[in-house]
Amino acid sequence: MKLIIQMPCYNEEQTLGIALSALPRTVPGFDKVEWLIINDGSTDKTVEVARAHGVDHIVDLGGHRGLAQGFLAGLEAALRAGADVIVNTDADNQYEAQDIPKLVAPILAGEAEIVIGERPISEIEHFSPVKKMLQRLGSWVVRIASATDIPDAPSGFRAISREAAMRMNVFSPYTYTLETIIQAGQKGMHIVSVPVRTNPFLRPSRLMKSMGAYIKRSIFTIVRIFMSYKPLRFFTVCGTVPFAAGFAIGVRWVLLFLQDPTRAHVPSLILAAILILIGVQLWIFGLIADVIAVNRKLLEDIQLRVRRMELK
Repeated sequence: MKLIIQMPCYNEEQTLGIALSALPRTVPGFDKVEWLIINDGSTDKTVEVARAHGVDHIVDLGGHRGLAQGFLAGLEAALRAGADVIVNTDADNQYEAQDIPKLVAPILAGEAEIVIGERPISEIEHFSPVKKMLQRLGSWVVRIASATDIPDAPSGFRAISREAAMRMNVFSPYTYTLETIIQAGQKGMHIVSVPVRTNPFLRPSRLMKSMGAYIKRSIFTIVRIFMSYKPLRFFTVCGTVPFAAGFAIGVRWVLLFLQDPTRAHVPSLILAAILILIGVQLWIFGLIADVIAVNRKLLEDIQLRVRRMELK
């Protein structure tokens, strides 16, 4: 059994050495533990620091492509290197590396395919009250969209089995954390959470440049993935709202017309017709998107078979 611990890196010269020094070289249940970094277009000495600390694999993306693409490239490289389990952690030493055995334990026991490290959000001092509230709110939305019970969805500290890694895709250019949980839940993969510790704050988050941008991107990611994996339900809900409003206005128009046939109430009639038409169109979009989703599932099955053959 081989465990590969991967770290996406973008100009991590100042913190990477600290994070690598904390990583284990032996983990119970594994014959070999290797380290892998993904160099996401760093312009500092990130690669030199990695080599100096004995990193086994360095994946160079050739430019800055973002956290999500770095994560996916790391999975691909780890699979090709023969990883049975992949642990993803951050290069800023946010997560306690000594909790890696706890993180991989459910996979070794056959109880899960993906394990998410749950941070003690309420105890993290550098998280503002607003950020803590948004973390909880975002995780709640992800639980609804993914039909999972993950309390800390934005956590990047996670363990992934080989089979789950082969089934994983990331479409967002922003982050992989929310998307992969929703995707795993919708694909029926067994995903669990375990409590983990965090280390003292070393640097500000590069992912969240502002609270507003983080919220906007997170909402867009959640809606996009839910629409991709549950299109019929998504468009049915979206279409029901204007249809119900239009139907109610239509009933009101009928009642008013029966009371006074001399008044046509044309604006109400036009509004009702428009809203009902919008609702029906959205339902039709849902049916078309559901047919397209079937083709996507077939393509994902083909992709999985190809990956299995390539990575034997």
